[in-house]
Amino acid sequence: MIPFFLSIDFSLNKSIAVFLAVFLLAVFDLSQRLQGKKSQYLFACILGTVLSLGLIRITQNLLDPSFRENTHVIALGILFLVILWKALFSPWDVLTKTTVLGTFVFWIALFTFSYGTSEERTVRLLAMISALIPAMVWCFLFLEYHRERFAVVLLMFFSGMVATVPILFYDALVRRGIELQFFLFRIVPESFNRSAEQFVSGQLMGIGNLHSTLLTVFLSFLIVGLIEEVSKYWVLRRSGQAIFTSIDDVLQLSIIVAIGFSFAENITNPGYFMGFVREYLITPDRPDVFGFLSNVVGRSIMTSMVHIVSTGVMGYFFGLAIFAGPYLEGEYKKGRIHKILEWLHSLFRLRRKPIFRTQMVCTGLLLAILLHGLFNFLVTFPDLIPGHPRTIGDLFHAPPTSFLHVIALLLFPALFYVVGGFWLLTGLFLRKENMQERGHLVRKEVYAQGAVAV
Repeated sequence: MIPFFLSIDFSLNKSIAVFLAVFLLAVFDLSQRLQGKKSQYLFACILGTVLSLGLIRITQNLLDPSFRENTHVIALGILFLVILWKALFSPWDVLTKTTVLGTFVFWIALFTFSYGTSEERTVRLLAMISALIPAMVWCFLFLEYHRERFAVVLLMFFSGMVATVPILFYDALVRRGIELQFFLFRIVPESFNRSAEQFVSGQLMGIGNLHSTLLTVFLSFLIVGLIEEVSKYWVLRRSGQAIFTSIDDVLQLSIIVAIGFSFAENITNPGYFMGFVREYLITPDRPDVFGFLSNVVGRSIMTSMVHIVSTGVMGYFFGLAIFAGPYLEGEYKKGRIHKILEWLHSLFRLRRKPIFRTQMVCTGLLLAILLHGLFNFLVTFPDLIPGHPRTIGDLFHAPPTSFLHVIALLLFPALFYVVGGFWLLTGLFLRKENMQERGHLVRKEVYAQGAVAV
């Protein structure tokens, strides 16, 4: 593992810039402490820098072709990445966590803008600006329901952005055909489409080509939804579990995580905002501003809302799981009985609260995965069937004069996720039991005499 750290290139200009940045930060940190304020910015920046440079450098070496044949070294590098990744989400206070993750995002951005031609850097910058504006609009829109500290909002936004990193890393392993040898077993990363195709062809033989294609694509989108929603759930739990004081808190901050994830996805995928910049602003002789804005607005509304709805639903059920004790007590006082919970409690003699927590987390993740995968399938469906219909009239071969040709197929997922999703989340925010402040999660459980044991 020595080559991972000995091959770092040092530049005098970069070293001076970093030294000045650390010096200014140290002065600011010291001034805060002299004023009697608790300040750990310097510590957090140094820690974030060390973790960031370690993660970036190890990743570079793992993806280097010269390391591809040494599968044992690659597997050992993966273990180091996991350790550094968990350290990135250590249980610090809010400001320290935000600074550490913000430092990581800074180094990733600096690394991204440090290579490529000036035109490529311009494309990345324009894509970032055009994606950041709608992301801020979404944040302000959902922050109206429940006020949060700026540091908390920033922490969740950074967490959502960072949640894309493991997915991008896995994709890089797949594209390079890298294998992992963990001595006793071997892991060969495969694309989600290939995994779904192998499952359908191996387990569901005898179905038609069209049905096989539709099922393969749907399963691959479910796998994508599983990976993305689990990644968002993990960062939400690691970053915010000690912050939440109500179900509304969890719901709202899960939406901020989703917006951060969508923002990072829009600027890292070359076919999204960077593709729009190239296609409409850079490549043509005359920039097509209207075409660029229409694509940006369409993707900002549709795909962002998919992340918001799916992760928001997951966050709501996660909030029920976190505050399972007080929530169940309130339900019992109102005479509401959860039949499945009572059945499992009486059958296995298990306590109600752990059962309810597991049930809520699994339900939230399952619904989030289904909502995510279903949207991707619905918007891809016209390209999978013969004729590639774009309207209801095209789908059912209606006469050319039929009004059905006016109704686009994409209208249905748009209405369901944008209008229906916004209505659903608004309803959850306005429920009184979700607004109730329940305090921070306390691990110690105390039961009053005569109370229902949950």
